[in-house]
Amino acid sequence: MPTVSSEELAAAAGVNSAKLRKDFSYLGSYGTRGVGYDVEYLVYQISRELGLTQDWPVVIVGIGNLGAALANYGGFASRGFRVAALIDADPAMAGKPVAGMPVQHTDDLESIIEENGVSIGVIATPAGAAQQVCDRLVAAGVTSILNFAPTVLSVPDGVDVRKVDLSIELQILAFHEQRKAGEEAAGEPGTVLQAPKETGKGPDGDVPAVMPA
Repeated sequence: MPTVSSEELAAAAGVNSAKLRKDFSYLGSYGTRGVGYDVEYLVYQISRELGLTQDWPVVIVGIGNLGAALANYGGFASRGFRVAALIDADPAMAGKPVAGMPVQHTDDLESIIEENGVSIGVIATPAGAAQQVCDRLVAAGVTSILNFAPTVLSVPDGVDVRKVDLSIELQILAFHEQRKAGEEAAGEPGTVLQAPKETGKGPDGDVPAVMPA
């Protein structure tokens, strides 16, 4: 039976092994001294804690280039997420197969959510349409939204929103590149630029806003 030690896991994750063992203890998994952790059981425990031992039906709204790419992403199924429907406002898209599924029109959004028991929605629409789509998803019973649209969504209490902003991720990488260039020019790491200060949560409530020190 494959096992893995806390030291091996800590080295792979770049964390302290003692802290890793303490964190795992909250899952009810203490491992066996001198043996380590049963890999299969550990994966199950972590998956259970993350809510990934059940099937989560997901709808993707907005089947443009990004929406189609998300629909074709093979990682969802392996993590417990099933794309239940692809939805778009363009009548010309209705019935068109994407990733082996026919695209459905937004007119049917509410019935699609109800029929599939969907609680997670993915928004990949243009910015101007995102809030209206979000409102309809929430009204239909969706309580978690992954937002790829370049806009901040307003949602009621009890609804979770995660915003994926690729431009912010690129800005973060650009900052690190600038810092590395400065360190090389100075010949002394860490003396030219300081890390950005966190100014609290971003306007979407989950992405920290950063600004130069």
